[in-house]
Amino acid sequence: MAAIVARVKSWVPRFGGLPREVSVLAAIAFCVALGFGIVIPAIPLFARTFGVSAFAASAVISVFAAMRLVSSPAAGWAVNRFGERTIMSSGLAIVGLSSLAAGFATDYVQLLVLRGVGGAGSAMFTISATALLLRVAPPEFRGRASGLFQAGFLIGGVMGPAVGGLVIAISIRAPFFVYAGTLLAAFLVAITLLPRLEHVEAPQLEQDTEPIRFLPTLRLPAYQAALGANFANGFVFFGLRSSLVPLFVVEGLRQGPGLAGIGFVVSAGVQAALLTFGGRTADRRGRRPALVIGLAIGVISLAMLAFAPNPAWFLIAMAVAGMSGAFLGPSPTAIVGDVARGHHGGSVVAGFQMMSDVGSIFGPLVAGLLLDQSGFPLAFSAGVAVTLLALGLAVRMPETLEAQEPEPAPQEPKE
Repeated sequence: MAAIVARVKSWVPRFGGLPREVSVLAAIAFCVALGFGIVIPAIPLFARTFGVSAFAASAVISVFAAMRLVSSPAAGWAVNRFGERTIMSSGLAIVGLSSLAAGFATDYVQLLVLRGVGGAGSAMFTISATALLLRVAPPEFRGRASGLFQAGFLIGGVMGPAVGGLVIAISIRAPFFVYAGTLLAAFLVAITLLPRLEHVEAPQLEQDTEPIRFLPTLRLPAYQAALGANFANGFVFFGLRSSLVPLFVVEGLRQGPGLAGIGFVVSAGVQAALLTFGGRTADRRGRRPALVIGLAIGVISLAMLAFAPNPAWFLIAMAVAGMSGAFLGPSPTAIVGDVARGHHGGSVVAGFQMMSDVGSIFGPLVAGLLLDQSGFPLAFSAGVAVTLLALGLAVRMPETLEAQEPEPAPQEPKE
């Protein structure tokens, strides 16, 4: 068995000189995002089969995000205490088993509780995977490593809903079982292809492996900028856009809802195509320039969306939003890795992830309130204001990328 695992490990590609662990983490991210994209359209439909209201059906989605948020501090502590690989595989197992059980749920309360349990497992996976990524990637490769990791999420997230439509046609319960299967695949990849961190020769890891503390790190302007950017990312990209864009297409542009789907595909395609460039910019030009560029383009894209007069302008604005995401994905994550400096950073990564979760919770609420009061331009302006605040933090932060010699290839991990 060991010989088979060793042979499989040798097949794992290295992209652009990155450690093989980064490719493994990207594959795990793809499996997770693919399954999540398959199950998410089925969740409210399945909840409604129990005779509950639309609000109660939506609560099944919200409880997942809420549990991610409240579980993040504990997940960060667990990463520092037990290690990234252990918490990642445990989190994947929890989400997978809870999803499998949800497929057999016989009432609404069971479904709600199981989705909440899955949210806690999701927090464990996200924080541990990000912490591990930042520890194994050398400083001069962190931007590109973050870009490749997020590309796995992005591609899986685009493919998932398309596959999910076919799976739902089989059975309303089937997506939960498929999701459990993709998580099982991710779990097996994690436990077989990710070595324990003590077996990884990462030259950037410092001899002192004591966990870095959250409160002292919070005083650093660079970490504050990363938190602000991730809050804006959650508020705009995961919150405001997902709630406003479908409504804007139907009620503002007087088009069918399919145009919104096309817009999201265009945005994701542009972001995926430019993620490597965004990561390379963060690694070569600096974290601060990449972050400022991403936030500035984000402001432009929101302004374009707010006053889009026709479908063509809307699609261009969504493409510009994808350009922004290509820079906003890698650079804040790389900053967090820089301030952690190779230490166990569970609590620091947890704080970083929580800002995105908080933004994604409040984004739709604020946008919906402003839409009811005034209309789409003011609703989109909320995203502009939040992004401008994050831009201000980015402008004042010091550069965290230390001057590097010509880029050496990272050392191979010991088998």
